[in-house]
Amino acid sequence: MRSRRLLFFGLLLLAPTSILIALSSGSADLSLTQLLHGNAAQQEIFWQLRAPRAASAFACGALLALSGVLLQVLLRNPLADPYLLGISGGAAAGALGAMLLGLAAAIKFSAFGGALIALLLVPALSFRRHAWDIHHLLLTGIALSAGFGALISLLLSIAPSAGIHGMLYWLMGDLSYAQSPVQTWAALLASGLASVLLARHLDVLAIGELKAKSLGIAVLPVQGAAYLIAATATTAAVLEAGSIGFVGLVVPHLLRLLGMDSHRWLIPGAILLGGSFLTLADTLARTLVAPQQLPVGVLTALTGAPLLLFLLSRRR
Repeated sequence: MRSRRLLFFGLLLLAPTSILIALSSGSADLSLTQLLHGNAAQQEIFWQLRAPRAASAFACGALLALSGVLLQVLLRNPLADPYLLGISGGAAAGALGAMLLGLAAAIKFSAFGGALIALLLVPALSFRRHAWDIHHLLLTGIALSAGFGALISLLLSIAPSAGIHGMLYWLMGDLSYAQSPVQTWAALLASGLASVLLARHLDVLAIGELKAKSLGIAVLPVQGAAYLIAATATTAAVLEAGSIGFVGLVVPHLLRLLGMDSHRWLIPGAILLGGSFLTLADTLARTLVAPQQLPVGVLTALTGAPLLLFLLSRRR
């Protein structure tokens, strides 16, 4: 218990530290004094560029990590991540379709439409006899992901060369245009609160459906709530930042390997670590080869994979 509390305290310190690093780092490094009392140009950099992007990065990372925690319990599959159920693929197909048609103002609307199609299709095709069929749920998500992946490849193959760069950046994750994080934070607060309220039920559900039913847990409502929260969190993150992989897969496993198993600790821990992880990765993405920016999804995989492998080797 003490080690869990120490780890959680460390995550509480990491979150504001990552945001402060994101705010002070860039093509023009700014000190804390300059951030608070700088000239007009420094204040514009802070309020118009860095603050919205850092806030969006933290919220998106937290949403993806939270979604990963919920889906790994719901599907009882350690490989489950926010993109397994096709929601990201639907959003990507919608966004790329809008880009191909030159409808820049409708990219988020089209992405939301694609995500909504996947969000509704998955439970509609996997709900049988007043119960969730987890295997059908998983297979439906995989089938939808494959179908949307084929559609994405088709859109990329017929897109003009001038638009390929923007499409690829959206597919690999891009926070360059994250200017209004309020909606993303609202989704995070709602999803996080609802998940914390489910924490005790998720602990029992992780053992198995029969055990949960024998202990008096209403399995179907808990499963439905977990799916809806995970789908909402994934959709909000994808609409704000595109398809950023690996965060929802690696963050829950990192915390479990460090001894944070109870969802009472795992859910807020995943929110803090996921947000900090993506914030730091995005800071690297825009400063590593500045003024050129790298896709943040590439850096999340390049930094997260070695860390996960290291912890796995130590655990073995």
